[in-house]
Amino acid sequence: MLLNGHIFKAIVCFVLHLTLIGWIPAAIWGVASLTEDRARRRQEELLRAVGRP
Repeated sequence: MLLNGHIFKAIVCFVLHLTLIGWIPAAIWGVASLTEDRARRRQEELLRAVGRP
């Protein structure tokens, strides 16, 4: 998350990873966030390919 520019999300996720119970939701949240970013980029590329700004 930090490398994708989501600084606040990365800090919260890191704090959750430090707790015993919070690492599972943090891991799921991290994967979901990465998937969301990839889908957004893919959609932007498709719109550019079609010719929309």
